[in-house]
Amino acid sequence: MLQPLDPRTVWLWRLSLAVRSLGFAVAVFVLSRLRDGWFAALPLAVGILVLGLVLAAFWPPVRYRCWGFRLRDDDLFVRRGVLWRTTSVIPHTRIQHVDMRQGPIERWLGLASVVVFTAGIRGAELSIPGLAVPEAEALRERLSTLGGRGGDAV
Repeated sequence: MLQPLDPRTVWLWRLSLAVRSLGFAVAVFVLSRLRDGWFAALPLAVGILVLGLVLAAFWPPVRYRCWGFRLRDDDLFVRRGVLWRTTSVIPHTRIQHVDMRQGPIERWLGLASVVVFTAGIRGAELSIPGLAVPEAEALRERLSTLGGRGGDAV
């Protein structure tokens, strides 16, 4: 059974998408207004903002249901993706170091991301978003300990 992300992750993704939609709508408004005037710029910007807010309301719960991870005896198993499903399996011996990251919205919601860096060039970083801070700290510590057991990962 895969461990789900914290349910507050849905709100994290909603807020992030809403902020990006607002920024994009403002940029489109300014650029369109310079070229076409108020009458073309305002409906276009409002349309983009409404589309972004509708997307922010419905897409994050779908995305949330498609995320899961499990720390197994020999590896970290992560499954994610709605349209393109990705499954990653990282052996503990390949883990080089582990970080915990928080953006401003994550801090406000009490969430964090755990980022696992592995030996190798392509895809050498895997992020698990939307974990409660105590859970993220525990996972980071556990992965750091397990990664250090196997000796040099390079």
